[in-house]
Amino acid sequence: MRRNRNAKIVATLGPASTSRETIEALFKAGADVFRLNFSHGTHEDHQRRLEIIRSIEQDAGRPIGVLLDLQGPKLRIGTFVDGPIKLEKGAMFRLDLDAKTPGDINRVALPHPEIFAALKEQTNLLLDDGRVQLRVERCGPDFAQTSVVVGGVLSERKGVNVPDVVLPLSAMTDKDRRDLEFGLTLGIDWLALSFVQRVEDILEVRKIVGDRIGIVAKLEKPAAIGSLDAIVEEADAVMVARGDLGVEMPAEQVPAIQKRIVRACRKAGKPVIVATQMLESMVTAPVPTRAEASDVATAIYDGADAVMLSAESASGKYPVEAVRMMDLIITQTEADPYYREVITASHTAPRANTADAIGYAMRHVTGLLNATATVAYTSSGYSALRMARERPCAPIIGMTPRQATARRLALAWGVHPVLCDEVIDVLEVSELACHTVREEGFGRTGQTVVISAGVPFGTPGTTNLLRIAQIQ
Repeated sequence: MRRNRNAKIVATLGPASTSRETIEALFKAGADVFRLNFSHGTHEDHQRRLEIIRSIEQDAGRPIGVLLDLQGPKLRIGTFVDGPIKLEKGAMFRLDLDAKTPGDINRVALPHPEIFAALKEQTNLLLDDGRVQLRVERCGPDFAQTSVVVGGVLSERKGVNVPDVVLPLSAMTDKDRRDLEFGLTLGIDWLALSFVQRVEDILEVRKIVGDRIGIVAKLEKPAAIGSLDAIVEEADAVMVARGDLGVEMPAEQVPAIQKRIVRACRKAGKPVIVATQMLESMVTAPVPTRAEASDVATAIYDGADAVMLSAESASGKYPVEAVRMMDLIITQTEADPYYREVITASHTAPRANTADAIGYAMRHVTGLLNATATVAYTSSGYSALRMARERPCAPIIGMTPRQATARRLALAWGVHPVLCDEVIDVLEVSELACHTVREEGFGRTGQTVVISAGVPFGTPGTTNLLRIAQIQ
């Protein structure tokens, strides 16, 4: 089974997509990776969904990626004695650590001492996804006296965002650690880390997971954008979490930041997912708005590896239709001649190392010889990702003897992952590559195949071989 497109689709599972019938329909409609959102549901819920995914994968004979998305720290205010309050612009409002006393029109608890430790005068606080904005006038280790900049109704336990400072918080809570430990026992492929502020957040998780799974850095904090290159370098992939970015930064800045992140990931050869509200209206409607279709297409023109559905497939009324529509938009966009012009024009210079040199040469050889496919024989996935970085015209077959690698490559642009046997020499690689291209429906006898690999075979991160072969 093959897709007739390069960009991948990540579909979130939830109450609307729990049954085997629905999950299988999502896969057939175009989902390449399934996201398990651990902000919702129980471990048992997620385990059942994963078992269904693996059963579908076995029946389809195509690797399917699974992404565990950790909740991350949730900063919330306390309760109110008489229900919601209405804050007027210019009013004074106090935040403190007194969680035992319900709040009122003058104050409310903010049971997070780490926030007060980082606050300074004139720091902005955003409550309820930015609907209410406060500015700190005075503060101490256990309080902040604020003025209301943007007023509105405020209910209890609403979220708090602090966009102007780096909070002294780990990206992982105790709940996240338990969820991660559970996810590792299930055999997940990707881990999405929320609340990333600095490269140290990635390193902290790396110590736990090693190379067992890929780490996706969710970029949703302004501080992360300030450390973009370092985070991209350390992470295995990146997610543009536009929902929280749009809360913590002015909405008009998000499109430019999205393009900046995609460019940085493409330059580094790291998969990048554009997420949040892509087909939001399809939560309740069977078709998207034209603006949403254009939004998805823009991410594809920019060269994103994947686009993601959240509520659309997890809790919406039309989960399968949303995936099918995403598939149609991607396919139509990639069929546009202008798409190839844009992708070619947006190439960045490769780094001066062997792997990038092989990828660079592969792209030019593929175009010059009009190759029917490119093949990366890879143990770790590294060779396939270096080829994907170049965005070649021909499909990329990611041949690997490791099932975990095949599943992880389901996220990468243009890569058709195939599980294969171990090989011992270059001739065997060539024969297996040509056979795989023909069997998977990417080529026929007499057509040219361009092959990359790392020698010695099975050594992670060594892409140093480029070979041209013809299908016999």
